Amino acid sequence: MTIVVGYVPTPEGEAALTQAITEARKASTTLLVINSSKGDAPVDTRYAQEPEMQGIEGRLAAQGIDHVIKQPVRGHDAAAEVLDAAEEHKADLIVIGLRRRTPVGKLIMGSTSQRILLEADCPVLAVKASMAG
Repeated sequence: MTIVVGYVPTPEGEAALTQAITEARKASTTLLVINSSKGDAPVDTRYAQEPEMQGIEGRLAAQGIDHVIKQPVRGHDAAAEVLDAAEEHKADLIVIGLRRRTPVGKLIMGSTSQRILLEADCPVLAVKASMAG
């Protein structure tokens, strides 16, 4: 069994990671952390920097969670990276964080979460920042 978590350095991303750790511990399974960037901008706030990823690595190791951390920069959007990882690793669960968006924001930017929810071949657990744990 593998659990995939889509991580971004935000409260929602932290909520997703925290919940994914809980789920991985309960199932005694591997946790695959995906933090991606299209690589199309000089600065991408969704892409975690090395110190933050080292912190996640240390946190997972300290808790004895079998894990893999990937930070692909292949020009794909975040939803595609999470869905591809879930398919490649035959994930049993995807964990994502949700945030409130305005109707205009949804129209202009689309929704990574919505795409994952609709296109995933396995169950998806969506958490809000205030719900993790």
